[in-house]
Amino acid sequence: MLAGACALLLPTAAHADENLFGYNTGAETLPKGSGEIYVFNTLRTDKGQGSYNALDTEIEGEYGVTDRITLSAAASFLTIDTHGLLIDGYLPAAIDKGPRFSGVEVKAKFNVLSPALDNFGLAVITSAEVKKLDPHSGQDKTEYEGKVVLAAQKYFRQGQIVWVANLGLKAGHETRKAIANLPDGFDWPTTPEMEIELTAGTGLTYRVAPNWFVGAETQYTSEYETEVGQERWSVFAGPTIHYGGQKFWATATWFPQLKGGGERYPGQTGNLHLIEKTKTEFRLKLGMNF
Repeated sequence: MLAGACALLLPTAAHADENLFGYNTGAETLPKGSGEIYVFNTLRTDKGQGSYNALDTEIEGEYGVTDRITLSAAASFLTIDTHGLLIDGYLPAAIDKGPRFSGVEVKAKFNVLSPALDNFGLAVITSAEVKKLDPHSGQDKTEYEGKVVLAAQKYFRQGQIVWVANLGLKAGHETRKAIANLPDGFDWPTTPEMEIELTAGTGLTYRVAPNWFVGAETQYTSEYETEVGQERWSVFAGPTIHYGGQKFWATATWFPQLKGGGERYPGQTGNLHLIEKTKTEFRLKLGMNF
């Protein structure tokens, strides 16, 4: 009922829970009894030295339990090719592998306020994830993560302009697996570590033609470890384009890093964080409604 009312109020806006952005999410949930299947691909490339290319692939199924509650489950895969750069504690060896299964995630999204019916949208998203590969090095690692995100959304001009904002907190517990034949003196800690990550992002998009949105988004990330405090931070921003059909939608985002700080590897130049992040990311999302 709620989703149907939203559709009547905003006949030219995107479908409920359609991903208008690559990295930030809106407050809408799926209508009761409906579902979606997603495929997300994120290419991360360039650490300033050597060669670094990593592709994250996520396949996710989502189901509307009620008009306000959406549940989802996802499986992730990692393809990585890196050589010519070793970083103490982070990149221990050249690797060219994939796609390999890297983890599973379950997620719940609760819509508190509808952006159509309440004039301002707000949702709470909680998730739990288990990973078996380190996304930065491709090496074996066991990691448990829990995350909470507040997602805000507002329509302007009857849905022709859409604004979203996200605020997230993630906590993780990780243990790296030992690696044989490391270079002498190379640091690769295998004791358990705790990490906390804060994210804040926003995006604005404009419907330029029926079913087509063009906009931009940005995201700030700051990571903390229990023993050293803030360890790294980064700011990414870039353009996004979205197409939404009756049953199929697609979103593409180019996301270069604008600025970053914290740890640096020996010989690194510029004002970016390149130990765990890269200079550029590109994300393509594909979705199908059923």
